Amino acid sequence: MMRKPKMNDEDYPTTGHEWDGIREYDKPMPRWWLWTFYLCILFSIGYMIYYPAIPLINGATKGVLGYSSRAEVQGEIDRVNAQNADIEKLLLATPMEQIAKDPDLSRFASAGGAAVFRTYCAQCHGAGAQGAKGYPNLQDDDWLWGGDLTTLETTIRHGIRHDADDDTRYSEMPKFGEILPQEEIKQIAEYVLAISNQDHDVALAMLGKPLFIDNCSACHGETGLGDREQGAPNLADALWLFGGDRDTVLHTITNSRFGVMPAWQGRITDAQIKQVAFYVHQLGGGE
Repeated sequence: MMRKPKMNDEDYPTTGHEWDGIREYDKPMPRWWLWTFYLCILFSIGYMIYYPAIPLINGATKGVLGYSSRAEVQGEIDRVNAQNADIEKLLLATPMEQIAKDPDLSRFASAGGAAVFRTYCAQCHGAGAQGAKGYPNLQDDDWLWGGDLTTLETTIRHGIRHDADDDTRYSEMPKFGEILPQEEIKQIAEYVLAISNQDHDVALAMLGKPLFIDNCSACHGETGLGDREQGAPNLADALWLFGGDRDTVLHTITNSRFGVMPAWQGRITDAQIKQVAFYVHQLGGGE
């Protein structure tokens, strides 16, 4: 066959578009590009036949292979769960205080607890469990409800002020702005600043002491050291959940605080609850 003579640009028709003397030629696509395009079409048809591809109302076409990425991931999860079944059963049967005595069980609980914490707890308590304003620091030893292993497990399992759980930790501070005049609230605030060794008005603090005993000591104690049975914080140290400056203390007394932690029972497994309790305890603040 005779090779077609090579065409010059002037031999090609144009689309009729021209701008500033520049014309748009109507040239055919390169053959390599066309063949690549046709092969892609053939590949896509084959893909739609073999794999799930076409969206339907309640799913997608299954394809000849019936492949599912979700099923593949679930298979991996099931495989790992099967491998861990024995040690997980041992974890459930072991009292919290005995876990650390078994090196393998301790490593399993700590690693699993770290994964659970990063997934469900870090959003509030921080990736390093250092907490934030309104969210407790889990690395120190200042615990509202107690920081031993069994107490931690109970708190995680039932939550704090989680109405859907009948066994949740529950306490509620009154809004003293609806009970006491603002002048008396200021006096109580100065007394709180005094017992926490902060700068304060001595005269107002003296007036605030009997008010504190009458209105606050039932929960916080007469010396402000708190009561874990009620989740009442220690007001005599330097650790504050919402802040300990004068304005914040005034706001807290006037308007109260009412933080909520969800109950994780039913959301994660019993083994995961024990794992994350063990992990939080060994971060350094556990008792």
